[in-house]
Amino acid sequence: MEIQTWLVYVAASIGLSLSPGPNGLLALTHGAIHGRRKALFTISGGVLGFVILIALSLFGIGALLQASIVWLAVLKWIGGAYLVWLGIQVWRSAPIDLRTTQGPRARPGGSLFRDGLLSAVTNPKALLFFAAFLPQFIDPGRSLLIQFAVMAATFGTIEFLYELMVANAAHRIRPWLQRVGRRFNEACGGIFVAIGLAMPLRG
Repeated sequence: MEIQTWLVYVAASIGLSLSPGPNGLLALTHGAIHGRRKALFTISGGVLGFVILIALSLFGIGALLQASIVWLAVLKWIGGAYLVWLGIQVWRSAPIDLRTTQGPRARPGGSLFRDGLLSAVTNPKALLFFAAFLPQFIDPGRSLLIQFAVMAATFGTIEFLYELMVANAAHRIRPWLQRVGRRFNEACGGIFVAIGLAMPLRG
């Protein structure tokens, strides 16, 4: 990949990461509820999910989904159902408590990693976006594997830093979030449910 092409890709990736989405919201809620260290598991899972989507897009699965209305519909419903389930879990979670987020009630890192991973890979809109977005930067005369490594590493780094910033900001305002208590969890959970319900219904 030429340096000029890579710089354009970096700019486009920053814009994509800054766009509101389920993984950014998940980093926000987990950063507030579980703390920034635990949120690293969520963020790492999400980044791995996006790398998987980039691989699937570059190696043809995105084109297959674009051509198959049935498989696209199935993936939309699976992704929507997972986000609804995730929203219910956030809604029902206990209010933020600075004394207990690191205690025995804290969720294990593997569970948070799974949330981040599944939130990314069950989002068909992201897969289709990558399928349409990434070919603009592909040089057919160069190794696809090397280009995948560059694109995945670049986007993964940008997404990781963005979600870490979001989680860190949420962690800093935890005292305020603790005062609003369960209402914060209900608001974030409601957003996840709304996204999950809207995802399969959108064209």
